[in-house]
Amino acid sequence: MIRIATPDDVPVIHALVRELAEYEKVPDEARATPEQLHEALFGPRPAAFAHIAEDDTTGETVGFSLWFLNFSTWRGVHGIYLEDLYVRPAARGGGHGKALLTELARICVERGYQRLEWSVLDWNRPSIGFYESLGARPQDEWTVYRLTDEALEKLGGRG
Repeated sequence: MIRIATPDDVPVIHALVRELAEYEKVPDEARATPEQLHEALFGPRPAAFAHIAEDDTTGETVGFSLWFLNFSTWRGVHGIYLEDLYVRPAARGGGHGKALLTELARICVERGYQRLEWSVLDWNRPSIGFYESLGARPQDEWTVYRLTDEALEKLGGRG
């Protein structure tokens, strides 16, 4: 079952983010606190949204998606950027990942959004195969750039 996250889900979302960071081999980079997640998802100006995947039999949370709106100047409409999609290893293969992506695609279609985008690590062959089986295609002509930490501070005038 897929449902919209509630404030009561913040502790499990935080735990799933930590598990995802472990899976991606960068546990020290997941620095978000439960308070920050609560503010981003449920504060006065929510900037992100989340869905929870629950086991149909036990009701246990087995995965989540966390996303936000982006905008295409070329298409003139919003889209969804999927920041995180994670299903616990014991629940993989049960359709939870597909159900989470299906829900986001449904939201896109319902609202007239024309893109559902995300990034995947190039070594994560199981996920790449899964995404391609759904019809997703890599955008190989684009390279992601990121400013963080000292470089961001320096460019932003504090370094």
